[in-house]
Amino acid sequence: MPKQANTVFLCQNCGYESRKWLGKCPECGEWNSLVEERVVTTKKGAGRNGFRVREAKAIAYTEIESQDDKRISSGVTEFDRVLGGGIVPGTLVLLGGDPGIGKSTLLLQVADKLSGTGATVLYISGEESERQIKLRGERLRIAAPNLLLLPETNLENILREVDRIKPAAIIVDSIQTTCSSEIESAPGSISQIREVAAQFLLLAKTRGVPVFLIGHVTKEGSIAGPRALEHIVDTVLYFEGERHHNHRIVRATKNRFGAANEVGVFEMTNSGLTAVANPSQMFLAERPADAAGSVVTACMEGTRPVLVEIQALVSSSKYGTGRRMTQGVDQNRVALMIAMLEKRAGLQLLGDDVFVNIAGGLDVDEPAVDLGLVTAIASSFRNQPIDAHTAVFGEVGLTGEVRGATQASVRAREAQALGFKKIVMPSSNTTGLEKLLGLRVVGVRSVDEALSELF
Repeated sequence: MPKQANTVFLCQNCGYESRKWLGKCPECGEWNSLVEERVVTTKKGAGRNGFRVREAKAIAYTEIESQDDKRISSGVTEFDRVLGGGIVPGTLVLLGGDPGIGKSTLLLQVADKLSGTGATVLYISGEESERQIKLRGERLRIAAPNLLLLPETNLENILREVDRIKPAAIIVDSIQTTCSSEIESAPGSISQIREVAAQFLLLAKTRGVPVFLIGHVTKEGSIAGPRALEHIVDTVLYFEGERHHNHRIVRATKNRFGAANEVGVFEMTNSGLTAVANPSQMFLAERPADAAGSVVTACMEGTRPVLVEIQALVSSSKYGTGRRMTQGVDQNRVALMIAMLEKRAGLQLLGDDVFVNIAGGLDVDEPAVDLGLVTAIASSFRNQPIDAHTAVFGEVGLTGEVRGATQASVRAREAQALGFKKIVMPSSNTTGLEKLLGLRVVGVRSVDEALSELF
């Protein structure tokens, strides 16, 4: 089949295409990201490797058989939670995270659990040899009777081996090292990543085999390569966690077969990653008693309620303007809450340094933690501790009003399960929560009411 080859400049960050080199990408604004690549196109009507594309026929919606996707348990409870209840046959999952955070360890444990059920799992490694994977497996104490290792980076060789083995699940470590011989560009380039991801998507959909792709991340924390890679796959998972903390969090930012923003919590041990059944208890395990500036708030991570401790420290500054430093929460949101406290509650915080931290290393970005931020800052400013058996949550507006939060009953029941005696929440969410045994529900309409109740 005759082919036409031309040269274009592609942005390695967003995939913008240009006929000439540009120092700055007009699409994403990245500097020095356009790389010259050779693009090969075939004639119209011809498919990959010269085969003619099969004609597609439209099907009426009423003629399609209704079926519930049969999910397969991975054997790891927290991983099943993030995926929406289990592995869907024919799904394409992308797992990204910092180097050394545990991506290969997690998928090797999943491969061990799947192979223990009699399913054949193919582990394709482009970065490590089979001996290195064996050493990790011995450290994790896995048996993996039906796990096959394939140290290969060539896509065509991988597809031939898949045709021969016919595995029940495929793991690719990593997508950036896999390349196709039909694309004349370096491995990890935008053309290679698009081609490889498209071929694995076709493989997953036509054979009904779940495929897991491990992706590298950039220094900004996003998956390396074009954003189009995240649009191709069915599920995008991010591995989060601090190096100095034992827990790891797997967060779903996209899931076509389940809820997005679902999280799974793991603990890193000598024998691998262990699922944490009760994250709230883990985050509150070392909470100090009767400490000013400490308050517990209830946040939602996907469909799961999690209780976390917000710590605030307000100290006098030698300079005219105080510093604002945060960890685990948006700094701009904290600045808004401080300005609101000065205007509406009369707390003079302009010349004080304010430090806010989410204990345990969890990142919280929902507005329902606003009331927790306000009360923690006020507690530290007044040097008055809040009762250790009290939890708060609610969104706070710039006029000082406390707005309702989603899934308030789920948050309140989580606080009740952990032994809290009182919960301060928006008054619009208190309907139907008066019957919670052992928990006093206090509804507030403004920040002044909340501070009066807590102090």
